[in-house]
Amino acid sequence: MSQPLSLSLRRSSKTPSVRTFYSSSATDTRDSDPLSEGGSVQGSAFAPLDTFPRRHIGPTAAATEQMLKALDPPVSSLDEFVKQVVPENVLSSRDLTINGPAIRASNGKPATFGREGYTESQLLVRLREIARGNSVNRSYIGCGYAGTRVPEVIKRNVLEGPGWYTSYTPYQPEISQGRLESLLNFQTMVSDLTALPIANASVLDEPTAAAEAMTLSVNALPLSRQKKPNKVYFVDENCHPQTLFVLQSRAEGFGIKIEIGDVLKDGGKRIQEIGQDLIGILVQYPDTYGGVEDYKAVSDAVHKLGGTVSVATDLLALTVLKAPGEFGADVAFGNAQRFGVPFGYGGPHAAFFACSEKHKRKIPGRLVGMSKDRLGEGAARLALQTREQHIRREKATSNICTAQALLANMSAFFAIYHGPHGLKSIAERVITTARVIQAALNQLGFETRKRGTTGKNQVLFDTIVVNTEENTKQIIAKALEEKKINLRAIDDSHIGITVDETVAKDDVEDILDVFRSFADVKDLPDVEKLAEQVGFASSGLPEPFKRTSSYLTHSVFNTHHSETELLRYIHHLQSKDLSLTHSMIPLGSCTMKLNATTEMVPISWPEFSSIHPFVPTDQAKGYATLISELERDLAEITGFHSVSLQPNSGAQGEFTGLRIIRKYLEQQSGKKRDICLIPVSAHGTNPASAAMAGMRVVTIKCDTGTGNLDMEDLKTKCEKHSEELAAIMITYPSTFGVFEPKVKEACELVHKHGGQVYMDGANMNAQIGLCSPGEIGADVCHLNLHKTFCIPHGGGGPGVGPIGVAEHLSHYLPGHPLIATGGDKAIAPVSGAPWGSASILPISWAYIKMMGGLGLTHATKITLLNANYILSRLKPHYPILYTNAAGRCAHEFILDVRGFKDSAGVEAIDIAKRLQDYGFHAPTMSWPVANTLMIEPTESESQAELDRFCDALISIRKEIEAVEKGDAPRDGNVLKMAPHSLKDLLQDKWERAYSRDQAAFPLPWLREKKFWPSVARLDDAYGDTNLFCTCAPLQPEGETLGTDLTGAAAPQPT
Repeated sequence: MSQPLSLSLRRSSKTPSVRTFYSSSATDTRDSDPLSEGGSVQGSAFAPLDTFPRRHIGPTAAATEQMLKALDPPVSSLDEFVKQVVPENVLSSRDLTINGPAIRASNGKPATFGREGYTESQLLVRLREIARGNSVNRSYIGCGYAGTRVPEVIKRNVLEGPGWYTSYTPYQPEISQGRLESLLNFQTMVSDLTALPIANASVLDEPTAAAEAMTLSVNALPLSRQKKPNKVYFVDENCHPQTLFVLQSRAEGFGIKIEIGDVLKDGGKRIQEIGQDLIGILVQYPDTYGGVEDYKAVSDAVHKLGGTVSVATDLLALTVLKAPGEFGADVAFGNAQRFGVPFGYGGPHAAFFACSEKHKRKIPGRLVGMSKDRLGEGAARLALQTREQHIRREKATSNICTAQALLANMSAFFAIYHGPHGLKSIAERVITTARVIQAALNQLGFETRKRGTTGKNQVLFDTIVVNTEENTKQIIAKALEEKKINLRAIDDSHIGITVDETVAKDDVEDILDVFRSFADVKDLPDVEKLAEQVGFASSGLPEPFKRTSSYLTHSVFNTHHSETELLRYIHHLQSKDLSLTHSMIPLGSCTMKLNATTEMVPISWPEFSSIHPFVPTDQAKGYATLISELERDLAEITGFHSVSLQPNSGAQGEFTGLRIIRKYLEQQSGKKRDICLIPVSAHGTNPASAAMAGMRVVTIKCDTGTGNLDMEDLKTKCEKHSEELAAIMITYPSTFGVFEPKVKEACELVHKHGGQVYMDGANMNAQIGLCSPGEIGADVCHLNLHKTFCIPHGGGGPGVGPIGVAEHLSHYLPGHPLIATGGDKAIAPVSGAPWGSASILPISWAYIKMMGGLGLTHATKITLLNANYILSRLKPHYPILYTNAAGRCAHEFILDVRGFKDSAGVEAIDIAKRLQDYGFHAPTMSWPVANTLMIEPTESESQAELDRFCDALISIRKEIEAVEKGDAPRDGNVLKMAPHSLKDLLQDKWERAYSRDQAAFPLPWLREKKFWPSVARLDDAYGDTNLFCTCAPLQPEGETLGTDLTGAAAPQPT
């Protein structure tokens, strides 16, 4: 084996004498040596055999050589090829330094870290060592997070099921009916429990949902009131503390004043005093201290002033408490975490969001609705997409893109598994447990805070507040030291205890035993006897708060209560969806790469999954180690000074970075800087995030010939807005799939005029090890760990969107009110938890550690090669929209199919749907250029898979050619009728210009490996015109909708 190769392109121009995994050359004609394919350059007879890069990267060394030869024009080596793709002035001269496993010293020399990554077995050993640094204690801290028992059937088959976690957002509904149906079940669950008619398919977390409720309240006002300088959002003081701080971070950009106080004081007098300046109120129900109040009167008062009533709530509580929609709420939101999703040190969890009918076009996030397919069969799809950022840009209802689909599916299955009676039983058990603890503490002489407005000192849900006077610190310390229990220190003289479904009799007695040490009464109360006296069964709930309406009546919530039934239902839905378990998903700008099993393993380890986000930091030392190493590695990769992992999506990362820029600029002298320059080709989240951060968006033109930034237009705009320029947002490589040669010049120009450079890291997969945002000149950049760093997309989330910043911005990294983090001048938090979706960070940490600097850089080269290999194969058949001067693309490229509309009546959507018949998900459609297809293969796809994809598109081109020549009709041809479901093909009558065989098996290999779309092409317009977001629509007169759907989408008998 050869010695390690330098990563610097300037130092590796010679063809290596021996082929290795990292040194493929098109001039090497030797037969493949199996050892050369091992992905290791360590010359030792004891070199490890379970190295990871060769498992992650699709093409072997031999395949890489073949692909280099097949390029148009061919090249002799990977490094020569990279020089044709990445501009010389952008290429980095440094090697990535990622600490790998320690290499044992010899001859008395100190141990060193290898330049290659950990092997899979080494990685798991190291991760176990880190995990042992976390203490898994019993946490009764509350604040919106509760313990839960995750049903093993859901954990194994959904959370750990690649059929669920490797799929993409269901923009192609014909091959996504399974998770669409599951998300519809989630929406039905939320809608039923909140008693509000419209619910979305999840948002990021409860505090950001609160921020979305606030902005909805503004958008619901008449335009004249939206433009008023005084806009007050009145927030009840009993909301969770993290929510109050996240609200503040969002309010600044919209010019909203947050007022925190007692909403109910003096009969809601303050609401009347605010008057027409009031945009809405927010209350917590039950509140952070366990209080349950009657908000009907204040809701009526707010509505008379034209404001919006938003309620943060708990789904489990709503199985027994009156629903928000029944006392006047316009919006209800919260965290579905306690429905079968573990703590995870703060996330990810699915937040829910429901609203009244009149706000359905202002609701944030994705909305699943019912429509019908070409055969008239009922089918689900994403509805009302014109609200979203990818279409409305800075005028969107929200910048949210990634949500929490995987976790929403887990919570939906949890509700299905338990059913309405099972969920109510859990809630009743929780209330009984809380009341037993309260009564026992009273017997021990402790005073518990009066809850609710019923005149009774009785806990109404899950939280007890205890007056502990001067003993607060000692009680909390004793609980931890002797019982391994975490309690909430509310202030110097009060402790909070929040119970959940996991709390058993022994746990109750352990809690009471701690308090007994500080009581005058030394006998431990009889908890069984107390349960009979004060439990839910004996005293229930006061009439004003008791739920009387039904919920979860649909059969899906009343059928699958045995494990056998639920298992079959889970797999029935999974079978309808195309994921990475079937074929490549070549979505441009989405980076659908391998989510390796070794990376995924630790997310369900209790040392990572069972930690409450607000435990003392010395109980999360393992997390601290992992987080610091991941931050260090991401800083090394991006060339930045510091990194924050708090943002829990790419859009949140954008918002965070722009807020940091604004905070920094506010500290500088001169005129207010709030102009954000954004290219017309930018991701839709860019302008939406800029608007949320309170910036004014000015667009920059792109050169129509090259796709590059129009430097003259940029110069003009910089000069025009020089005194007000805050930032430019650029994506690199560009959204057109090309490394722009003048990117450094653009950065320098913006800096010259006092602005900051924000780089959108959506395309970071093309940069790692070859260049970096910091070296290019960016001041801040967000990354998508769910793209570049292997966190799975989960059918629409979870995601993580950390930001890297230059040193001068590091002081402003986001902080948190409950756990110390962020810079010394930190902006307010953007997520509810200090480190966002912490429990999935081990995935990216593991990917980076197993790849090492060498593997990461090689992966980047291969991702560029894979894209250019497809480009070269398709170039004789389709026009390619943008390439660089050498005819190369970056990691993605745009297939220009616009001309087929005139020549054959065929559009991008027809090609996208026909690809489903070939077993492939479509590339990104009509973005960034209308009626085009953007292809991104990633490094994980083998040459064989790339060839199958190319063969499919070449075959489709021949089908288009048949229409162009008149051999097939312009209407009713195989593309216009695609995709073809089994039900479609098995119809008795077949009066089409093509055969069933051509429809189903256009290429020979499909006869052995065929994925069937479960429905025919959907009618998008029908779905938006007839919006139904919980269950199937009533059948229109004279029309029959099929009943293939089995969940909440299915019609119910009347």
